[in-house]
Amino acid sequence: MRILLCAAALAAASLWPALAAADDCGDAAALLRQAYPKIQKSADGRSFTLEPHTSIPLAVPQDGMPGLLCKVWPAHDDLLLVAVPLIDSVQSADGQHVGDIELLVVDRKTLQVRQRLLQPRLMNDDAVAIRGIEFDTARYGLAPGVTAFGLRIDMANHSQPNPFNETDLRLYAISGNALQAVLDGLAVAGHGGEGDTSCAGSFHSSQVSLAMSPRIHRGYHDIIAVERKDTDEPLPDKDGECQSHPGKSMSRTYRLRYDGHRYPVPAELKAMDPP
Repeated sequence: MRILLCAAALAAASLWPALAAADDCGDAAALLRQAYPKIQKSADGRSFTLEPHTSIPLAVPQDGMPGLLCKVWPAHDDLLLVAVPLIDSVQSADGQHVGDIELLVVDRKTLQVRQRLLQPRLMNDDAVAIRGIEFDTARYGLAPGVTAFGLRIDMANHSQPNPFNETDLRLYAISGNALQAVLDGLAVAGHGGEGDTSCAGSFHSSQVSLAMSPRIHRGYHDIIAVERKDTDEPLPDKDGECQSHPGKSMSRTYRLRYDGHRYPVPAELKAMDPP
């Protein structure tokens, strides 16, 4: 069962994340050459290479690892948000990947990079694989003139008896002339459990909605996170039909306060660390 991405709300109004469109990259080769002047295009045209052994996939490769991602930033529509996967082609093998993500904020007209931030290890995966990466451009209004954007990473395993998936959210904002991470690794959706692969099992899921609070700490609005947890213990009925047996939903509210550097994430909502 795939968990839907949660809504992100501002004040009293709910906003669904505005997710990235692949064609927002436009001339991807020109875009990447501005950011990485020494890159070389691969023979098949599906990736670029940075010496000595870093690969930048332009599209989703056969192994499913996400490629270059771009999204026009609605809060600043003259800017383009770019997530560049930097894959270590030597250390990546057998369906497992080692790599980073570099985030770029790019002038849409000139393709000049305004800000950039390297996020180490965010492309690392193993038994729990990265299934997708998306920009979340809901208007996370942190302060007057400061709007954050999000990066969501969806991860899942291949196990039928012990399924697991999780969607992690990170938020970034421009402060001064630098791009900064302000929220790191909040699990906004997840599913897991144990079953017999045909019906019977015990499963749990969670979804987290976000809202900006009027209260302010260290110059930024608090973020209210409401977590909803659900359980299900399906069983076959007397006719052999699989029947759901959901438990009572549980909700809990958290207040995230900016500490001057970022919003610390409660342990209960902390995303799985990259391997």
